[in-house]
Amino acid sequence: MKFSQEIKIGGKIISEDNPCFIIAEAGVNHNGDINLAKKLIDISVEAGVDAVKFQTFSTDRLILKDTEKAEYQKKNTESQESQYNMLKKLELTFEDHKTLVDYCNEKGIIFLSTPYDEESADLLDELGVDAYKVASTDTTNLPFLEYLSKKNKPIILSTGMSYLSEVRKAVEIFERNSVRNLILLHCISNYPVAFEKANLLSIRTLEDEFKTLIGYSDHTYGVGVAPYAIPLGAKVIEKHFTLDKKLPGPDHKASLNPKELKECVQLIRKVEKAMGNGIKVPILEEKAVKSSLQKSLVAKANISKGQVLNKEMLTSKRPGTGISPLYIDEVIGRKVKTDIPKNGIIEYSILEDE
Repeated sequence: MKFSQEIKIGGKIISEDNPCFIIAEAGVNHNGDINLAKKLIDISVEAGVDAVKFQTFSTDRLILKDTEKAEYQKKNTESQESQYNMLKKLELTFEDHKTLVDYCNEKGIIFLSTPYDEESADLLDELGVDAYKVASTDTTNLPFLEYLSKKNKPIILSTGMSYLSEVRKAVEIFERNSVRNLILLHCISNYPVAFEKANLLSIRTLEDEFKTLIGYSDHTYGVGVAPYAIPLGAKVIEKHFTLDKKLPGPDHKASLNPKELKECVQLIRKVEKAMGNGIKVPILEEKAVKSSLQKSLVAKANISKGQVLNKEMLTSKRPGTGISPLYIDEVIGRKVKTDIPKNGIIEYSILEDE
């Protein structure tokens, strides 16, 4: 089965020929406060992203009560607090979700959220989300992927912590259920990721292997390496952000502040403009300087009328107003109609016809 190379999410088209789809990952950086969540939406709109994304979960369905925190969570929160208790404070209710969806609609930005269980996926379905963003934690959760694949919505799947063979098993689920609208995101699931460990070439690996649209979920610090993913073919970029990196919570420190989010978006758009169309021709501005900077064939020494030109008689110098050295083979062996002084520019008008 061939995956679609043009996917519509909200009013945006994701394809090779369209600008990169940028997701501002609010995640749980609202700290359970609906007003802070609204501020994060406002920041996303101001930054010019395409979508703002939250996380939808029930702590009781997500995690066992004695699960230890990840190392980055220990560093960024109270180390003695359990992961369960930390997440319990970060849940959003159905009404919270509805409020945020309505607020996004009012502000003209796409609402997305990551469901972590079947009931959460149903909640988002009821709210009419345009796509499911699946976290790296569920790349290997084949029963959950099976459930999502029957929802008839585009799937954006992060692939952090996974071997290529594990991603292949996930993709097979979607193939079997005829999910054509699939986007895979390269991701390194550490917060933050060192630049030298970003492994951006995995973007090409995923594209070559699965022939889907590919993106990048970036956890490098600050604006990071996200803009560099564009030349490698990323058509979706996801980046965590926060109102203030000093706020309590597991993800704030590794997130962009509002100023950095805007800078990240601007840099991505600059890189896209710099990519061009890939057709190798001189641009208009190059044509204007071509005659000054390129070279013409000129006489090494005085050449008399009637002489037959050979390579030893000629050299190449600026300007490029005469015959280009590119065409020297068309000049060699032809007689000249007139005397040519040393450094005289060779032009077709002074050559006899072949």
